[in-house]
Amino acid sequence: MGRKKVWLLAVGGGLGVLSLFVALLVVGTYVAAAGLFGGAGGAVALAKGSVPAAYAGLVQKWGTMCEALNPAVLASQLKQESGFQPDARSNAQAQGIAQFIPATWSVHGFDANGDGKKSVWDPEDAIPSAAKYDCSLAKNVKDVPGNTTDNMLAAYNAGPYAVIKYNGVPPYSETKNYVSTIRRMEKSFSAPSGRLSPTKAGAGAIAFAQSKLGTPYLWGGNGTPEQGGRFDCSGLTKAAYKKVGVELPRVANDQYDTGPHPKRDELLPGDLVFFAHDLTNSRSIHHVGIYVGGGKMINAPYTGAKIRYDPIDSPDYFGATRPTGK
Repeated sequence: MGRKKVWLLAVGGGLGVLSLFVALLVVGTYVAAAGLFGGAGGAVALAKGSVPAAYAGLVQKWGTMCEALNPAVLASQLKQESGFQPDARSNAQAQGIAQFIPATWSVHGFDANGDGKKSVWDPEDAIPSAAKYDCSLAKNVKDVPGNTTDNMLAAYNAGPYAVIKYNGVPPYSETKNYVSTIRRMEKSFSAPSGRLSPTKAGAGAIAFAQSKLGTPYLWGGNGTPEQGGRFDCSGLTKAAYKKVGVELPRVANDQYDTGPHPKRDELLPGDLVFFAHDLTNSRSIHHVGIYVGGGKMINAPYTGAKIRYDPIDSPDYFGATRPTGK
């Protein structure tokens, strides 16, 4: 935090001049970027730190078991099922990182790591078993109309018979939300294989954040009148993107999972930039800001500080997300 305070002293009270600079920088960056950034494509690899390091190799390996599955889909599914918690339990008796119910585990679980026992609590068994079960379900619903991956995920949630009965994703709100959430998060867990195109919504998010410069930080702040219009870091980014019609989750480490992840040299104004205690694990993200270009962000830093510009390059810089996915 000390280096950021020194930088602030260097700009002194010239926030008006800096705001003008940033406005010009945003425009210039979009003009320069237009037409130069193609869409992502190619083989799917996991985005840096999107999966806890202990499980990333398993997800990358077993996520290629069949055509309906890829590592990013498997990662999104594990995130949705348990938040990557190997000891997770649900009220429906689902167990472990992949949330198998005992009856399903008894049939589809296997001793993937070869230690002589199959354990729903061991990710080295549970993650491969989830991939195997996914592919088994994909085979079961392969003749059902629609997207095979969507149908596979729906079958994981509601059972293959429901998918067959309804000729696709069944009209259950839980199942429809399960499928749409995983497919949305899939982009976030995928490493970009090419450059990403700019988004106009990012400029609108920056404009909102600029209008809040100088507002005191408030832990848990959402900018409501009762809170004096104050924000914390993720409250500010959520409000900024809501202003342009993009809904984000409330906390920073969930916001990381809302879009593709541009590399440091691919950042564009409006990208969200994240900072973490553990650079191998997105669940350790503790801070988020809105990138404005030139290595700077607008952010709500901490109690006692005000919403301000700060440099993004620091030892805890984790990565970035483009929430619109465009």
